[in-house]
Amino acid sequence: MIELIQELPDGVVGIEAVGKVTSDDYSAVTPVLESALAAHKKIRLIHILGDRFTGFTTGGMWQDGRLGLSHAASFERIAVVTDLDTVRTLLKRGGWTIPGETRLFSNAEKDEAVTWVSAGLGHAPTSP
Repeated sequence: MIELIQELPDGVVGIEAVGKVTSDDYSAVTPVLESALAAHKKIRLIHILGDRFTGFTTGGMWQDGRLGLSHAASFERIAVVTDLDTVRTLLKRGGWTIPGETRLFSNAEKDEAVTWVSAGLGHAPTSP
């Protein structure tokens, strides 16, 4: 499942992968992104794949990639929070292809990720 992270500044969308993520889980994310993009030319994203995340189904992985690619030029900053070696390696090798700033954080750095992705957008966010 994907949980939306609340109490982030306007212009920041936060999602956290919990348990096994399937393609159906993205039905809740797409409207939130579309709404944020209707209000802002560029948005920021924090994507947490932390201790509660157990993996993607094939369809979930496809939808995750598809969502990112279909809105790639819309992201000003992306913070990815994870300790998963596979995700960290993919981002280190291919992150340069993503428009905007992308930064990788460990699970222990979740608060720093929220601060970084929110910097300059008004009020200070509360931690997810």
